[in-house]
Amino acid sequence: MAQLSLQHIDKIYDNKVQAVYDFNIDVKDGEFIVLVGPSGCGKSTTLRMIAGLEDITNGKLLLDGKDITAAPPKDRDMAMVFQNYALYGHMTVYENMAFSLTLRKEDPNVIHKKVLAAAKILDLTSQLNKKPSQLSGGQRQRVAMGRSIVRSPKLFLFDEPLSNLDAKLRSSTRREILLLHKRLGATMLYVTHDQTEALTLADRIVCMSMGRVQQIGTPLELYDTPANLFVASFIGLPPMNFFQMEVGGDHLYGRYFTITMTPEQKQLLENYQGKHVTMGVRPENVLENGTVPVLVSSNENLGMNTLVHGHVGEGADSRITCKFKGWCDYKKGDTVQVTFNKMHFFDQQTGNRIVKA
Repeated sequence: MAQLSLQHIDKIYDNKVQAVYDFNIDVKDGEFIVLVGPSGCGKSTTLRMIAGLEDITNGKLLLDGKDITAAPPKDRDMAMVFQNYALYGHMTVYENMAFSLTLRKEDPNVIHKKVLAAAKILDLTSQLNKKPSQLSGGQRQRVAMGRSIVRSPKLFLFDEPLSNLDAKLRSSTRREILLLHKRLGATMLYVTHDQTEALTLADRIVCMSMGRVQQIGTPLELYDTPANLFVASFIGLPPMNFFQMEVGGDHLYGRYFTITMTPEQKQLLENYQGKHVTMGVRPENVLENGTVPVLVSSNENLGMNTLVHGHVGEGADSRITCKFKGWCDYKKGDTVQVTFNKMHFFDQQTGNRIVKA
């Protein structure tokens, strides 16, 4: 197993474009870390620097306390699972999984035992004599994982491994990766742009935007106490609703509605009297039977829940999504009165979450 430390890591390309800024994290032994963010945010570049496939411009990379910043990939004792599987089409599943051990000239009996053990973990025993072209996308991804498992690396790296799979396969393979982590107790770093993968897989999430770390924390921390507007808008599906509100006395005055603050909210926003703040409300925290009128534009019944999309006014900034429990039959043009049972507040200048002083 492995402990990994990234200390003030920068990545600047030859054309002076900076892809990663001052990345810092200490990964515990056996921890599952997910790097999440939109395309181009620097998450895959960070993973490739850890693997040794990209040079680190500034900073240090430590594995179990040893500085491996400049070490070649072959000396890092890491295994990487790629988005495109990277399997050899002319080899069988067995040969693909055994390939790295064969290159090391390990004992054939040892190789055989390791491949069979990995195949059993991944439910590939009956597929060992097949070629990759005879397998489904999910099976190919399991072969790619099996090839990593047989090496018994200190660290597993996953670079968007499920992005080529359809929704059903993504869900089942995601569960397999989670079970694999529990069985092996291995340290894993996983890159994705899919927040569902991040929330369901991670012990801790690293949320990135434009090369910078926005927040590191447990899935619940990022969901329940987002550090800034970017994290609040990126984590959560459907996304958080945002409204511009003015703090005045005991009330929050918006363009379309007014809210009476609780004592806790008043204390939180005491330094913002007379100023504007951004208020965020998750769709599941919008409840029926309130005082804020929502004009319904569409209704999505999802079985256990219903997504109701609408407006609290006439402007483009008045859109709201509500996630009500149960099956609702609202139609376009209906009005539903709502209230909010949890609100998040963000500074309009910095975009950062407002916390108690």
